[in-house]
Amino acid sequence: MIRTLGIDPGSINTGYGIIDSNGNHCKHVDDGVIKVKGETLADKLKVIHQGIIEIIHEYEPVEVSIERIFMNRNADSVIKLGQARGVAIAACAIQDLPVYEYTANQVKQATVGKGHATKEQVQHMIKILLCLKKRPKADAADALAIALCHANSREGLLRMQGVSGIRYGRLQ
Repeated sequence: MIRTLGIDPGSINTGYGIIDSNGNHCKHVDDGVIKVKGETLADKLKVIHQGIIEIIHEYEPVEVSIERIFMNRNADSVIKLGQARGVAIAACAIQDLPVYEYTANQVKQATVGKGHATKEQVQHMIKILLCLKKRPKADAADALAIALCHANSREGLLRMQGVSGIRYGRLQ
């Protein structure tokens, strides 16, 4: 079993999701949201850092996957998101965990089957794929989707290691 921590960074809510995977089988461990509170930006970034460190110490993941930033119309929002993301990555790096990055479209494609899926569609598919009793909160569902995307990507790459080439569209 490989334990993966998925992180959906945010300056208001940072979602996290933890799964165990063995081959194509994934099991839900936990998920939640770090509520980012504080008077200053530094206070908010400290909350994210401490929250990620606590999660790492409690669940002991061996890999971390995080959403890559996409350019939005609001530059201020992108900068804040980048700072939240940077603090989360730094918290993982300080704990010597490898960090893998995926775009929102890659995550949605891997979990829902289309790169421009809605948040509700992601929540619904995460509930189904991880056999959950209820839909997780949006930020937690995104984090679980990021972890699942990584688990599936890792397994695909492992299967491809033994491939010597492709001929006429078939693996050899």
